[in-house]
Amino acid sequence: MNRQKRKEMILIISSFFIGGMVMYYISYFPFLRKDITKNYYSNNNTKVYEKNTLKEAIDKVYNSVVLIENVDETSSNSTGAGFIYKVDNKEAYILTNEHVITNEKEVKVTLSNNEYEIAKVLGKDEYLDLAVLKIDKSKVILAATFGKSEESNIGDTIITIGSPAGYEYRGTVTSGIISGKDRLVSTSLSTTKEDYIMDAIQIDAPINPGNSGGPLVNINGEVIGICTMKLVDSNIEGMGFATPIEIAQKYIEKLEKNEKIERPSIDATIVNIDDNIIDKSKIIIDKKITKGIVIIDVKEKGISEKAGLKKGDIIKKIDNIEIKNKAYFNYYLFKHQKNDNIKITYIRAGKENNTIMNLK
Repeated sequence: MNRQKRKEMILIISSFFIGGMVMYYISYFPFLRKDITKNYYSNNNTKVYEKNTLKEAIDKVYNSVVLIENVDETSSNSTGAGFIYKVDNKEAYILTNEHVITNEKEVKVTLSNNEYEIAKVLGKDEYLDLAVLKIDKSKVILAATFGKSEESNIGDTIITIGSPAGYEYRGTVTSGIISGKDRLVSTSLSTTKEDYIMDAIQIDAPINPGNSGGPLVNINGEVIGICTMKLVDSNIEGMGFATPIEIAQKYIEKLEKNEKIERPSIDATIVNIDDNIIDKSKIIIDKKITKGIVIIDVKEKGISEKAGLKKGDIIKKIDNIEIKNKAYFNYYLFKHQKNDNIKITYIRAGKENNTIMNLK
């Protein structure tokens, strides 16, 4: 064996020996380990102290979250969650979903310290699915802080706090990520069961009945949304939705004052293109047309009549946005204010036409 090969062999043997000694000392002397998992281990017991915890964020909002029970005489009709977002000299204000308190007779609010108050409903709106309640501030521990969902990203960590299955599991915390933003989700109104479209943040954190109205919280402990619904299907898992907090902030003062939220109307009765009433109205629809809405009645001297629309017209677009059905039409219509001009694209006698409508 020549000198060069002998040096290489000695180097290899030395490397194995040094590596083995290093592993031996790391195994028997834990303080030499680099903190990779962010956990500390005691010498006596297997106790894990988690450094990457969500506790700090949870602590900033947890005691603002309340259980809401819609009470009918002695029984609780429905339960949900809400959170205190403001406290003044005398009272505390709670934000929740409208469907949590639908047809309320008495609304009982239980705080995180198990104290409870009978709340006053200040205002609510079915389309927004939002409601504002008021209680005495004497038992309140904390008010939550609003964040900005607009600044959040897909993949960001989020936390939910609510009362799945009611009183027994109040204050349940779950976590996950933002799975999608700017979702348009179809759902139904509580009273009329009419379909409407809601803007939503999609999340994968587990939510259940009783989470409705509870806060969606970012990693900084700020509320960026209101948990509203989940998709329930045997083939679907982990698809929950929250209303962005910016929507609530836009209308919250009106709800506090119980002011009606005005929405524009086109002064016409509209139905989905597959509605049975169309046949009864003796309106003939080309079978090739599968999307849009049909006007079945026009108010005399109303804005639709002034815009030239008639019974039997099929509205296909609003402001050049294709309309799938009545829910989508109302969604885009309600984004406008009175006196706005909108462009309506409609079909009459097989021909596509456009008209400008001034909303009143």
